[in-house]
Amino acid sequence: MTWEKANIIIDGQKMEVPAPDIISASRSTDIPAFYADWFFHRLETGYSVWNNPFNGKKSYISYRNTRFIVFWSKNPKPLLPYLPILKERGIGCYIQFTLNDYEEDGLETGVPPLTERIETFRTLSDILGKEAVIWRFDPLILTDNISVDTLIEKIERVGTEIHNCTEKLVFSFADIGSYKKVKANMTDSGIPYHEWNKEKMEELAGKLTVLNRNRGWNLELATCGENLDLGKYRISRNRCIDGDLIARLAWKDKELMSALGVIIQEMP
Repeated sequence: MTWEKANIIIDGQKMEVPAPDIISASRSTDIPAFYADWFFHRLETGYSVWNNPFNGKKSYISYRNTRFIVFWSKNPKPLLPYLPILKERGIGCYIQFTLNDYEEDGLETGVPPLTERIETFRTLSDILGKEAVIWRFDPLILTDNISVDTLIEKIERVGTEIHNCTEKLVFSFADIGSYKKVKANMTDSGIPYHEWNKEKMEELAGKLTVLNRNRGWNLELATCGENLDLGKYRISRNRCIDGDLIARLAWKDKELMSALGVIIQEMP
């Protein structure tokens, strides 16, 4: 898909830059947790600029046509005071909320206590609707102390608190060996991790499906970035930017639906 272009003025010079209708903010950096103030300032200004880490060149994006934002975060609480601004500007959103339970394992630092994150999840669901808050348990990590059964217990513990606040659970299996920095951090921290194999993945998938059914959650289950087909467990592959979900959410707002209608139809 080719986005329209928009003209912006920087240092007295006119530049033509991409002006997408849908923004992903952002998988590489937790913008809601750490840069919410900056993001909404840039939204008001009308454009953002950043240095490309691969070639060092500046990249620009215009928000002139923005009608929908997909937020990714482990702590989207700082977004709460800004949600009315999105509504005022006629911009829809949904949130991919990574809500793990590794508090006692020391695997996630720099995030609020689990109870606070659960409360944030509920609040966002109340404000945006449960279909607009996606629960991600990501990634699933195996160690000497965390087995498949332990992970199912963790998912059940969190799901018991939030299953009525969402419609979807997305998960992935940690591929630690493929990421040198992550592997080094785990080794330096003395965490005896284990890699996933097909047998373990299918074991977890089967137990998760049973949990979802027996607890009456009836959540849509999906994997993220996994090649293994788990369709026999009624687990699909997630779409990072879900055109069908955007259409559902936009349908509530006739102006938003009108603005995004053609764009959604063109999405893969």
